[in-house]
Amino acid sequence: MNLDAIRRAYERALEWLTVTLMAALAVEVTIGVVFRTSGYSLVWYDEVAAILLAWLTFYGSALASVKRAHIGCPEVMMMLPRTPKFIFRLIAEMLTIGFFLLMGWMGYQVLGVLNTDYLITMPSIPVSWVQSVVPISAVLIVAAELITLPKVLSNALVASETAGGASH
Repeated sequence: MNLDAIRRAYERALEWLTVTLMAALAVEVTIGVVFRTSGYSLVWYDEVAAILLAWLTFYGSALASVKRAHIGCPEVMMMLPRTPKFIFRLIAEMLTIGFFLLMGWMGYQVLGVLNTDYLITMPSIPVSWVQSVVPISAVLIVAAELITLPKVLSNALVASETAGGASH
């Protein structure tokens, strides 16, 4: 199995996860609205909606990483000659991976602090389980970065037409 096939499978798994979270959020909000309209508000509705939205955001970020769909400055990078473009791309990738490794480690450390806390409306669910999204998504984003890194770096070596097409 080559790296492109691994990337496609990884992307597909993250797509399923985010679509599932989006559907769960839509169903949960709809149920909450129906119950509230009928005069029987669900106590846990707001807390669960907030958790699902946070999970959707974090796992969706991992999907955006594997799709290379985060905000960037591709026009500026395309104007650079090949060598500086490669160096800047390498630095940016290493900083991104380093940031998410740090975020994952710190998120993991926080789980220990939250070990004795439970959700307000559902006291059987530990806050640490809910907050596990932080270190898990950080690992997923680092994996996405590493899976796409070879292609990103090889693309950075392609001579830019804007920079005159010369391979500097």
